[in-house]
Amino acid sequence: MLNLPQLLNVSSSPWNVTLEPNPCLWQGVACSSPPNNSSIILLSLSGFGLSSSDFLSEVCRIDSLLSLNLSINNLKSISDGFFNVCGRIDGLKVLDFSSNRLVGPLPAFRNFIGLEFLDLSSNFLNGEIKPQLSQLVSLKSLNLCANKFIGSLPTQLGKSFLLEQLQLSKNLFHGEIPVKLLTHKNLTLIDLSFNKLTGSIPEAIGNLSKLELLLLSSNGLSGKIPKSISSISTLQRFAANQNNFVGVVPVGIARYIKILDLSYNNLSGLIPSDLLSQSSLQHVDLSYNLLGGTIPERMSSSLVRLRLGSNSLNSSIPTTLATLQNLAYLELENNSFFGSIPPELGACGNLLLLNLAQNNITGTLPAELGNLTKLQVMKLQQNKLGGQIPAEITQLQSLGILNISWNNLTGSIPSSISNLKRLTNMNLQGNNLVGSIPVAIGALNLLLELNLGGNKLSGSIPRMPPNLQIVLNLSSNLLQGSIWDTLSQLTSLEVLDLSNNRFSGPVPDSLSSLASLRELILSNNHLSGVLPRFNRYVFVNISGNPDLIITDEAPPPNTSLESEKKKASVTWTIVVGVEAYICLLLGFLCTYFHFLFRDK
Repeated sequence: MLNLPQLLNVSSSPWNVTLEPNPCLWQGVACSSPPNNSSIILLSLSGFGLSSSDFLSEVCRIDSLLSLNLSINNLKSISDGFFNVCGRIDGLKVLDFSSNRLVGPLPAFRNFIGLEFLDLSSNFLNGEIKPQLSQLVSLKSLNLCANKFIGSLPTQLGKSFLLEQLQLSKNLFHGEIPVKLLTHKNLTLIDLSFNKLTGSIPEAIGNLSKLELLLLSSNGLSGKIPKSISSISTLQRFAANQNNFVGVVPVGIARYIKILDLSYNNLSGLIPSDLLSQSSLQHVDLSYNLLGGTIPERMSSSLVRLRLGSNSLNSSIPTTLATLQNLAYLELENNSFFGSIPPELGACGNLLLLNLAQNNITGTLPAELGNLTKLQVMKLQQNKLGGQIPAEITQLQSLGILNISWNNLTGSIPSSISNLKRLTNMNLQGNNLVGSIPVAIGALNLLLELNLGGNKLSGSIPRMPPNLQIVLNLSSNLLQGSIWDTLSQLTSLEVLDLSNNRFSGPVPDSLSSLASLRELILSNNHLSGVLPRFNRYVFVNISGNPDLIITDEAPPPNTSLESEKKKASVTWTIVVGVEAYICLLLGFLCTYFHFLFRDK
């Protein structure tokens, strides 16, 4: 038996001959049975901190080896000795060099007649791929993802056409998808995403009768989506998003599919009437296209996510959505939907995200939405909703983001808003809300952003949520009285906008101590006294307060900065808000990916 610990010469090796003389019991080693007279068949050196491959020629003296895993190390090259010696092991089936630092062109794999699985993903290999893999007569799985390969897609992938899995994503391949590639009839997985491919999808794709996953996302592919894809009865996932496809969505495209993603293309016409009704369908993403018309009434009860945002759909929202008990994500934003929000949506008990923003929806907020006990995101902004905010909405204990801004809501903010203990972002600006800001709002301890501007709120500023960080916007209301020192407790706040109100009295000195503050807008009030001294990096707008004095001791606030500075401050606000929104969605995306892959 080889002295493997001495051969590796790495301090991180968990192997210890003194503590365990039988190498078959070491971590990463598997032997054939029986244990007392066995041969090593699997060797996993993954994560050992290896930086040299010189030892591999010795390791390959283990002629019983079936699998060699060298992933997650620091290897920059593969020694010639490896190819000369390991290539002679007829039984070697699995070779994994993924997640190393390999550079240079792809080596030629001569011999290796038994090799079935080759993984060189997540390295820095480059150049073109032509004959280097042609002698791998038994190759079934090839993974070259996340390298820097260029040129056209490789077609010389073994001589026996046994290939089942081809993963070439995240490279720099260009040109068209070669028809010759599709002569590998045993392919079950094709991943060509995140390259620079152009041209159309060959109609011959329909001949791959065993194909289960077809991933073509993030390329420059164009033309129409072939109808032949709908004939692949084994296909479970088809992703062709972020390309330049045109034409209609083919009828029957989702006949067998579980996950369909055609978003960010130029598809037009109507959504096929049968598209959403297929029994196995779970995820549909047609967002960011040019689709018009209606949402088909017939929908599969298996649907988990329906994403149709940023199209030209112009109908009412179908009440049949209420039958989708598994629906977790409903995204219909930025279309031309009209009519009211169906109260029946309250029956979608597993809904996590509801996005109906930027439509022409009228009517009132249905109280039945308060039944969506698992809802985490509600986005209804930029519609024509009227009436009051129903108290039932404040029963949504899981709600993290509430955006009903830029509508025609009336009445007051319910004092029961304090029930939304998990709320991190609340945006009610641009409505016709009246009354005072509820004192109970200060109990929202997780709130990072509060937008109440552009309403008709009156009274004074109550104690605000202590962890506000992104923005506190109370502008363009009827608020009055003094600016309380309690705002100085908002030590993480970056933007404070109190403009266009009726505030009077001095600006509290304590505001100048807000270390995170980047923008303070106090314009068009009735403030007086001496303006405190703020740091130079704080943009301060005090215009429209004739009784507010700037002393010689204090440097002039940034009220007279050129327009570019003002634009920069607005951009800062937007960027900060977007970054926070992305962070908030990370938790929700974890749930999404659980649904996405649970049946794969």
